[in-house]
Amino acid sequence: MSENNLLSKNSAPHSDVEEIKVRSNYLRGSLTETLKDPITGSIPEDDNRLMKHHGSYMQDDRDLRNERQKQKLEPAYQFMLRVRASGGVVTPEQWLMMDRLAHKYASGSIRLTTRQSFQLHGVLKWNLKNTIREVNEALLTTLAACGDVNRNVMCNPNPHQSEIHSEVYDWACRVSEHLDPKTSAYHEIWLDGERVVSSEQEGEEQEPIYGRVYLPRKFKIGIAVPPSNDVDVFSQDLGFIAIVEEGRLLGFNVSVGGGMGMSHGDPKTYPQISKVIGFCTPEQMIDVAEKTVTIQRDYGDRAVRKHARFKYTIDDRGIGWFTDELTSRLGWKLEDAKPYQFDDNGDRYGWVKGSNGKWHFTLFIQSGRIKDEEGYPLMTGLREIAKLHSGDFRLTPNQNLIIANISAQKKKKVESLIEQYHLTDGVHYSSLRRNSMACVSLPTCGLAMAESERYLPSLLDKIEPMLEDSGLHQEDIVIRMTGCPNGCARPMLAELAFIGKAPGKYNMYLGGGFAGDRLNKLYKENIGEAEILDSLRPIISRYGAERKPGEHFGDFVIRVGYVQEVRDGQEFHSERITI
Repeated sequence: MSENNLLSKNSAPHSDVEEIKVRSNYLRGSLTETLKDPITGSIPEDDNRLMKHHGSYMQDDRDLRNERQKQKLEPAYQFMLRVRASGGVVTPEQWLMMDRLAHKYASGSIRLTTRQSFQLHGVLKWNLKNTIREVNEALLTTLAACGDVNRNVMCNPNPHQSEIHSEVYDWACRVSEHLDPKTSAYHEIWLDGERVVSSEQEGEEQEPIYGRVYLPRKFKIGIAVPPSNDVDVFSQDLGFIAIVEEGRLLGFNVSVGGGMGMSHGDPKTYPQISKVIGFCTPEQMIDVAEKTVTIQRDYGDRAVRKHARFKYTIDDRGIGWFTDELTSRLGWKLEDAKPYQFDDNGDRYGWVKGSNGKWHFTLFIQSGRIKDEEGYPLMTGLREIAKLHSGDFRLTPNQNLIIANISAQKKKKVESLIEQYHLTDGVHYSSLRRNSMACVSLPTCGLAMAESERYLPSLLDKIEPMLEDSGLHQEDIVIRMTGCPNGCARPMLAELAFIGKAPGKYNMYLGGGFAGDRLNKLYKENIGEAEILDSLRPIISRYGAERKPGEHFGDFVIRVGYVQEVRDGQEFHSERITI
C-alpha cells in the first residue's frame, strides 16, 4: 500500500503527528539545527515528536515548575534517554558505561524499565549528542527505543535454562535487528555520519518495512518461555510463546493484539490481552513479525492516535480478518497452536545454578531504580561487581537485575561484594513488595497525574502489616502502580493495581491473573490513601481466612464477587460489582 493511501484510507483527516513524520524526511526534521540553538534548553514540539524515534523524550522537573515560573525562568527542561538492549542482556563493560553516563550527563541514577531497557533522566540538551555517541561506542543504541516503530524486543532471561535461553535470545535479537528503522538519520544527527539521503526518491529505499510514515503508533514484541510469563506476553502487540519439548525448541505459539494503554473517562480506549492464533517454527518467526508489522502499518488508524494501537486494528476488524490477511502476506498458514502453561510472571530471587554450571544471582530492585542510598550503596556495589564480572547482566521485565553467568571461580568474590555493599535478593521483604512494580511518574513524566515510584514504597509499608496480621506476609500477590493510565508498568494485568487519577488520588483495580493472562477490573474510583487502606483491610482479612489451597488473590476476589472476571478488554469498562 502506498504512503499516500496510508494517509488517505481513513475518511477523517490524519493526525498532526502523521504530517510531522511526512515532513521529517525519514526522522530528520530540524533536529540538527535545533540541538545547536543556545537560547533555550527545550526543542520545538515537532522535533520532540521525532526525538522519540531516536530514543528520547523532552521533559521538565515538575517539582520546580512553580518556583521557576515565579522567577520568570523557563521550565527546567531535560531529556529522558532510553537505551535499548534486546532481551535485556548487557556486558559488564556496557553496565559500567551506563553507570559512567548517569554521573557524567544525567541525574546520577539508572532506571531499569519494564521493557528490559535502561533509562537516564535529567540529560540536558547540550549533552544529548555526547551521551548518545558514548552509548553507541559501547555497542548499544537509543534508536527505536521510543516512537512509532517496533520497540525493544523483550525476552525471558531464564538463566537456569541456559541452552534454551541462548537460542530464544538469539531469535529475539534477530527479530529486533530486522525491524530496526533503516534510516541513516540517526547516524547523521548523533554520530556525525555522512548524509546519505538527498531526495525523497532515494529515501524511499531507506525504510523497506516502515515506509515514509512509519507505524501509526508504537509496536511491542515479547518472547516468553513457559512456565514463566515474566514478559507479560499477552500485553504485547505481538507475542511469541516458546514451545520446548525434551529440551529442544520446537518453535513459538503466536499471539496478537495486546496493549495496556487507555484514557480515563474514554470507554472507547481500553487495555487488551492478546489472542493466540497459531504456531510457527523458529525459522518462520522473522517473517511472521515483519508481515504482522506491515499489516498494522497499512491498516492502523492514522486519524485518531488514541485508536491507533494494533489492538484496535484487530478488535475493529476481527481476529479472523487478521489471520486471513497474515496468511495472504506470508503465503503459508500458521500451524495449530501447541499446548503450554504459565505458572507465574514474577522473578526467581537469590542464587540459582544454571544448566551450564554457571551461577546467577537475582537482585530485587525497588521500581528498577539504581542509586546509592544511606545504608544501601546499590549503585556502587554493582559498579564494583561489574569491574570483576566476566559474565553478563540481565535486566528482567519486572525491573530487577540478574548478575548472570558467574563462574565458580568468581562466585566467592561476587558473594563477598554482595555482602559488603548490602545488596539484597529481597528475602526480608514481603512477597507483595517483591512482586511490585511502579512507573517513574513525577517529577519528570509529563503525563503523570499522581505519584508512583516515589509513593508506592510508603503505601506498601502500610499494607504489609495487614498481610502480616492475616498470615499472608509471604503470599505472592502482584501489585502495580502507575501515575497515569498509559500502562507503563502494565498495571491492568496486576492482581491489585492503582492508576493515578489526580494528585493523591487513584483508581483501584482488582482481579488480574497471577500469570498475566487476565485483566483486572475497576473496584473503586478516585480514592486517596485512607480509603485505599480502609478498602483493602477487609479484603485482605477475608482472603487470609477464606482462600482455598493454592488460590491466588486475583482469583479469590473474583470468586467471592468483589469484581467480575475480564478476559477481553472490550469488557474492561462494563458495569462493575462493589460489595
